[in-house]
Amino acid sequence: MDTFGDILKVETTGASEETAVAYYDRNLHKGVTASEIMAKEDLDSMKKYKTIIKNVAERRHVNPALIAGIISRETEAGFSIKNTKPPGWGDKGNAFGLMQVDKRYHEPRGAWNSEEHIDQATEILVNFIQLIQKKFPSWSTEQQLKGAIAAYNTGDSRVESYESVDSRTTGKDYSNDVVARAQWYKKNGF
Repeated sequence: MDTFGDILKVETTGASEETAVAYYDRNLHKGVTASEIMAKEDLDSMKKYKTIIKNVAERRHVNPALIAGIISRETEAGFSIKNTKPPGWGDKGNAFGLMQVDKRYHEPRGAWNSEEHIDQATEILVNFIQLIQKKFPSWSTEQQLKGAIAAYNTGDSRVESYESVDSRTTGKDYSNDVVARAQWYKKNGF
């Protein structure tokens, strides 16, 4: 299942303190511990999507824990968008669904919490993996995967080096936070 790299081997520093406070409105520890706490808090909600996550992961050859990590970071497993009007919209009405597909760049497909939506978003992620692989052929497979996670948030043109992979992502920690959450989900049933 780790066609694009082993998520457990991707280096991560986890969430910034800013992300932990912003997403959960309280002072969590920063780093991997904060990411793990946030992933764990989303677990019960995430379990509702486990079957469709696994279906998409198998179809797209992406680790299901990575999909869960993105869903956790983007929408707290749907918690932050289930009561929007209409449901499923975030980023001031620009991003849709559990994985927040940006309508400015893509035509969102499916219901906000559907397999069709997760499949579309994962297809977008796979496209970024392939773009980062071409852009940085000397990076290890795991470095390319981390770069693609950053690109999922900010676009591949804004990923300029491995050392500064998150410098232009939301919270300046997007890939590090997603990786830490994904590693936690991988160790906890995904």
